[in-house]
Amino acid sequence: MGLVASGRGRRLAAAAVLLVTVGVPALADTPDQGSVPAVWAPKELRFVYMGFTSRYSCDGLRDTMRRVLLQLGARKDMQLTETPCTDFSRPTRLPGVYMKINVLQPADAKSDAPTVPAHWQSVDVSRISGTGDPLQDAGQCELVEQIKQSVLPLFNPRKVQYNSTCVPHQLTVGGTTLKAEVLIADQPDKAAAGK
Repeated sequence: MGLVASGRGRRLAAAAVLLVTVGVPALADTPDQGSVPAVWAPKELRFVYMGFTSRYSCDGLRDTMRRVLLQLGARKDMQLTETPCTDFSRPTRLPGVYMKINVLQPADAKSDAPTVPAHWQSVDVSRISGTGDPLQDAGQCELVEQIKQSVLPLFNPRKVQYNSTCVPHQLTVGGTTLKAEVLIADQPDKAAAGK
């Protein structure tokens, strides 16, 4: 006697297969497609880079952090100040950036703050160089680790995926990955557009 012995059994088996193949996407962890109400929340952070593999000048770290913050959905009217820095154009031992930014957070039903239509979007912070060069990205693994620890939490991320085989003074292409879903404004904020 086989696994399915009768016509009724075959119909039940076919229905089970259909339920599994049709029902799985509904149970899968898929990103939200619709717009969600969000509010801009002010955040401040003093970020000091401590790494051995890559060195940054103060203005170089500032520009890199601006690119990362925009990728994570920060409003464009951010204020980034190099600190503590004495030499802006050459790599320095402990460059820092003081950040005053606005980030999106899900709107609280009880809040009367104006809402912004936004959506959850997956971002890959490990592609930090912005050049598409995997060797350059590998050299910035220590910066990615520090962004994961101190910057990413400001954005209320979800579905954070992090893996690191970062070893000082060694480059491992693809060794560090940092991906997360963050809220991104559906359209540029009108308040920030004028600045």
